Amino acid sequence: MPTLIPRRTVPELNVSLVDGDEWRLKDRAPAHFTMVVFYRGLHCPICAQYLRQLDGMMEAFAARGVEPIAISTDTAERAAESKKKWGLATLPIGCELSLESARAWGLFISAGRGRTSAGIEEPDYFNEPGLFLIRPDATLYASMVSSMPFARPHFDDVLKALEFIIEKDYPARGEIA
Repeated sequence: MPTLIPRRTVPELNVSLVDGDEWRLKDRAPAHFTMVVFYRGLHCPICAQYLRQLDGMMEAFAARGVEPIAISTDTAERAAESKKKWGLATLPIGCELSLESARAWGLFISAGRGRTSAGIEEPDYFNEPGLFLIRPDATLYASMVSSMPFARPHFDDVLKALEFIIEKDYPARGEIA
């Protein structure tokens, strides 16, 4: 599994959105960052809570020049169900991330184990969570990757960090391979 290095170009990232459009990282032009939030999928109740919180903070991120997107390996049908069931109004939802692409981003992959506590069947394979801040030139600024659904970065903390990063022009760290 590769480890992405800050200040270096990230892998290509192209996904379908649940509204039918295509989303390509290389086409993004945020003022400061694209924030890619990889989530586990419809079966994950923690993802539901996490993405609801992000959906409610979209204006705050936009005000800081940050464009969030949430992406999973879920099919278009499961991702659309997540968007509807979780009440996600403004957060773009990407779907059908390939396992190869998930691996290229350094995400952990898990095998399905049946029904979750939410009563939803896990897919055969799916990515575990990760959060990436990517500069407009497609270089990595920061990454937070987990092998479990628990203990993800809090979006309030991410917003506070972004304020500091942008105000002080704080450099990406961890750049030594």
